[in-house]
Amino acid sequence: MSALTWTGLLAIRLRTARGAALALGTLVLVTAFLAAAFPRGVDAYETRGVRHALGAAPPEQRTVEISVARGDVTAADPAAAYRAAELGRQDRAIRRQFEEPLRVSGDQSLYGVRTTKALNARDSWLPRPEGPDPAMSLYAVADLARHATLTRGRLPRGAASGARTVEAVVTVSTARTLGLRVGSQLHLPGLTVRICGLLTPHDPDGPYWAVDPLMAAARQDVSAGTPPQKYWRAGLLLSPQDGPALTATEGEPEKFWRYPVDASALTAQEAPRLRDRLVSLEHGAALAKVRGVAGGGALADSAVDGLLDGFARMRAAVAPVIAVAAFGIGTVAGIVLLMTGALAAARRGPELALLRARGASLAGLTGQLAAEAGAVALPAAAAGGGLALLVVPGERVLPSLLAAAGTGLLGTLALPLRAAAAHRRPRTAARADLATARPSRRRTVAELTVLVLAAGAVVALRRRSTAAGGGVDALVSAAPVLIAVIAALVLLRLYPLPLRLASRPAARTSGLTGFLALARAGRAPATAGLPLLALLVALTTASFGGSVLAGIATARDRAALTAVGAEARVFADEPLPAALQRAVAAVPGVDDAVPVRLSVQAADDGGPPLYLVIADPPAYSRLARATGLGAFSAAQLADPGGDRPLPAIVSPRVVARFGRAPMALQPEFGQLVIRPTAARADTPAQPGGDFVLLNARSVARLHPDTYAEPANGPTLLLLSGHSLDAGALRAAVRAHTPAAGPPLRLALRSAERAALADSPLQQGAERLYTAAVVAGAGFALLALLLSLLQAAPQRTQLLARLRTMGLPPAQGRRLMVLEALPQALLAAAGGALVGAAAIRLLSAGMDLAPLALPGASGGGALGAVRLRTDAASLLLPSAGVVVLALVVALAQAWLSERRRESAELRMGERP
Repeated sequence: MSALTWTGLLAIRLRTARGAALALGTLVLVTAFLAAAFPRGVDAYETRGVRHALGAAPPEQRTVEISVARGDVTAADPAAAYRAAELGRQDRAIRRQFEEPLRVSGDQSLYGVRTTKALNARDSWLPRPEGPDPAMSLYAVADLARHATLTRGRLPRGAASGARTVEAVVTVSTARTLGLRVGSQLHLPGLTVRICGLLTPHDPDGPYWAVDPLMAAARQDVSAGTPPQKYWRAGLLLSPQDGPALTATEGEPEKFWRYPVDASALTAQEAPRLRDRLVSLEHGAALAKVRGVAGGGALADSAVDGLLDGFARMRAAVAPVIAVAAFGIGTVAGIVLLMTGALAAARRGPELALLRARGASLAGLTGQLAAEAGAVALPAAAAGGGLALLVVPGERVLPSLLAAAGTGLLGTLALPLRAAAAHRRPRTAARADLATARPSRRRTVAELTVLVLAAGAVVALRRRSTAAGGGVDALVSAAPVLIAVIAALVLLRLYPLPLRLASRPAARTSGLTGFLALARAGRAPATAGLPLLALLVALTTASFGGSVLAGIATARDRAALTAVGAEARVFADEPLPAALQRAVAAVPGVDDAVPVRLSVQAADDGGPPLYLVIADPPAYSRLARATGLGAFSAAQLADPGGDRPLPAIVSPRVVARFGRAPMALQPEFGQLVIRPTAARADTPAQPGGDFVLLNARSVARLHPDTYAEPANGPTLLLLSGHSLDAGALRAAVRAHTPAAGPPLRLALRSAERAALADSPLQQGAERLYTAAVVAGAGFALLALLLSLLQAAPQRTQLLARLRTMGLPPAQGRRLMVLEALPQALLAAAGGALVGAAAIRLLSAGMDLAPLALPGASGGGALGAVRLRTDAASLLLPSAGVVVLALVVALAQAWLSERRRESAELRMGERP
């Protein structure tokens, strides 16, 4: 055939099969969009994660600081090295040494001279909490006017060379604490400082002020002597011109340059290079260049490389879990594309067989089919990939382009390759029924190979776990998919057996519907196994992913409950106000407010302290049952009366340390002799600690006077309930917080849980996994829909023929339903069972702690977070498959009833 003839045939095919072309194009476009969006989605959440890791850190941890001690200044005129002009020149030269991706925030950078040893102010009018003189640190820094507002006085002016009196400003907070005002003089060793102004920082939490808090506010410290004594420390801000004056003091001055790292444009792909730049700046070639500018003794220090190391560990721990979702959804999408090509080849089988019989070459036939499919699939893949690049933010383009190109290539080659395999040589038409088909030797070898791979993947995953590090292992990540493939192959081999067994008794019945439905199900072409394979893989992926999400949610709920002990926790260092319990009990959503006396007791064995919990047994037992933390019966703490030891519920570690013999405790209100009667792993007041739980009424009976004293009142209030009104609860706590004394603190379980999901890296990975679960379920339904629509014309013609022979409409609908149910039920039941089996097999090797808990790479204090079987994830997709099969069958029967039999019976004659 000439090229013109091929082009004409292609145009004719696309015009006459617009529906099939549109369906293929839509499928390829959606699949290419998902394939291209996945790597960009990973890039996006990893980039947000690294920016959050640096942006959420304290200012002192996200700066680069370069310093030169006084002893390392070797210039002929040491004082000249501390002048503002020289420091400014060195600042500009140091900035030029920073290479991408090390970016610094210029408006928050700081340089100057500071004392590293505090100087005591001898002025008698300064406050002295316990005797020692206030200690002052001096800072001759640049750009004060840009970062603060003068409230009184003026900025300091540089003193003359050799002068022993300099000017300084202080913040309003420091002045208020130390009683300073404009004109105050502080006499320090070797220097007198006169306060010339008061200022207010523009951004006290920004890097300029917050890295060294003494610049912004005075603080109280404790001396290192015996006994320790409290004293004040504060910072005095000098003119940048007074740097040389600090060399005459005993404060051991040093030059410094501080640069906050700007992470606003940092990407996850740049994070390793940024770490390398920082390591080089601290210990390598970049430090040598800086020393050439700042001096031979210059030192560079930064905690940013440690933050990047933490992000890298979290990223490496999350990646294997995400890879499981990627392999699952990728395999499902690939199977659906291959199934589409196989169904198209089966539909066009007579046409292709005729062409081969009339002399069409296999290469020419394959090329024509590839051109037909490529004319639709390649533009659709390009559109899907381009849409992903536009819609989904991300840095890397090449992985997305390769994914979209792979999707387009698969959509192009699925039909011609299947047709080439089926029509290698002309053959007579023969029916390949699913019920009678015999697996070939090649298929058996392929199935055994997949079985070996699946077994190896399961063993590897259970042994090494996803939290073991070492990156993504393709075989381990494909374990759920391989299990689903093995299950599908087993079901395909077993599927004909129940059909043959059920068809025999159905043949002996008087009814037509059951026998005909089973006979048609058994006579389905052998290619009907592909939809079953796609359904099982998709359902297993969806149920496995749903279990991952359920395990994450359960772990966060458990961690939040362990942190709070109840739905809410109100506590203070001193006894709570008596009216607080009544106020919080009236808050909407609160079912119970349980007051608890919680104190720490030193242990006689020198081990960890014991937490003494004293509460009312009925109320506390209700709380324990509601939270699931160490449920017990109130009768277990019944008062024994007399001088007998009080029954106590203790933690297992207390039993291991002290046994069950009576023991004495010495709380504030008097000695208690207790005897452990039961052990519980947790208790709401102190989850996971070494606790001793006692009956409050028993303690009050033994020590009625001291126990009733207000100083020995409850220090903890635990609240149970549902949907607590957090705003009203906070308002009640604020209203009862005493004006003088320690504040009341409120901890909410809901807030703790929200904080556990605050990391962008975890949020992005969880959203991506959710999208993979939804996409897997969608592909499962699509696979079923395609398989049902493939046989729709034959079913319609069968109904038309049967109606001409008197088949009632109700029996026609029943026939459609019974014919569609066997494969749908097999896929649904198999998907649920295989999903449950995959979860049981792989749960030991899946540690979800990196996804569930911030900063955890291996479970943390709660241990490894395992998969949790989620009934909704197992049953809903499977139920959806059955419902969709019923809806399609009933819709097809309804549409067939509304058309004339003559039109249905002549459908096969249409071109």
